[in-house]
Amino acid sequence: MTESAAPLKQTPLYAVHRRLGAKMVEFGGWEMPVHYSSLLEEHHAVRRAVGLFDVSHMGEIEVRGPEAFALLDYLTPNALSRLSNGQAQYSALLYEHGGFVDDILVHKVSDTHYFLCVNAANQEKDYQHMVAYNKFDCEVELSSSRYAQLAIQGPKSMATLQKLTATDLQSVRYYHFVDGEVCGVPARIARSGYTGEVGFEIYFAPEHAEGLWGQILAAGEEFGIRPAGLGARNTLRLECAMALYGHEITASITPLEACLGRIVKFEKRDFLGRTRLLAQREQGVRRQLTGFEMTGRGIGRDGYEIFIDGVPAGWVTSGGPSPTLGKNIGLCYLPAAQAQPAQTIQVMVRNQPVDAVTRPIPFYKRAS
Repeated sequence: MTESAAPLKQTPLYAVHRRLGAKMVEFGGWEMPVHYSSLLEEHHAVRRAVGLFDVSHMGEIEVRGPEAFALLDYLTPNALSRLSNGQAQYSALLYEHGGFVDDILVHKVSDTHYFLCVNAANQEKDYQHMVAYNKFDCEVELSSSRYAQLAIQGPKSMATLQKLTATDLQSVRYYHFVDGEVCGVPARIARSGYTGEVGFEIYFAPEHAEGLWGQILAAGEEFGIRPAGLGARNTLRLECAMALYGHEITASITPLEACLGRIVKFEKRDFLGRTRLLAQREQGVRRQLTGFEMTGRGIGRDGYEIFIDGVPAGWVTSGGPSPTLGKNIGLCYLPAAQAQPAQTIQVMVRNQPVDAVTRPIPFYKRAS
């Protein structure tokens, strides 16, 4: 007798998504909305106005204690020492061989308290990884059950959220956060996101999720707010070439290969994976993440093989239509010498080679 699969987890807003008629899909062990009306409408709402995402599936890990900095500074390659209270940093948890355990956001609450946002499917793995290296005077807590998370993203996100909080959102700089209230509910308000637009991510107790969801939608109605699902979240992040775990980054891929060398600070005295990454930097990476645009008729989907001059050369990590640009785009790994702009490649679409050309990334940048 075989064991049945574990039931999918649900966010506190599951019933709301069902009432809104969302198409639900499995993602990282969770049942999540992929879209409510139309992926295109939701994508354009975020680029042009404002969209609201339920991202309560994301995980939270907190590190507290006198040596909280020491543990995290060893486990992450970025310069944790540069963080001030109320500041966040994109970083990673790495294995000794330099591959990704996960990519994470580190928020510094105080000298003795750090708050991490981690990927949904990785939260237990991340927690166990951190506990395994915790030889310091600090506590590591997997606190995901105590938080729901909403992302308000788009040019009108600030105007929408400002209606609901006394916090001066204009004063919250990018990758900074404040602890305040939204609709009278205690919330951590972070100016961050996964869309390339102005946006905020708010963390709060799960029992307030339905109330805040409804009030944010009401506040954004005059701007044309739309609830948005995983489909738009993916096309938005792809246009901005933001990495997705399991695609652009995995346990076998390093930050240097993934064009994320900016989060690796070799001047640090020590961090997990430093020796391997230092050797890789000195030797040069053999493969590199790059962007591409389809020039032939076809879409380069995740996992499709790539050929150069009839020889297998790499694979597509993420790909699909770009609603903003009106083109079929993607990200892929190629040999480093060929991961340069204007390289002609062929993407194997249904066992047929379709022409494409490499492009610089990101494909889209928000106008200042």
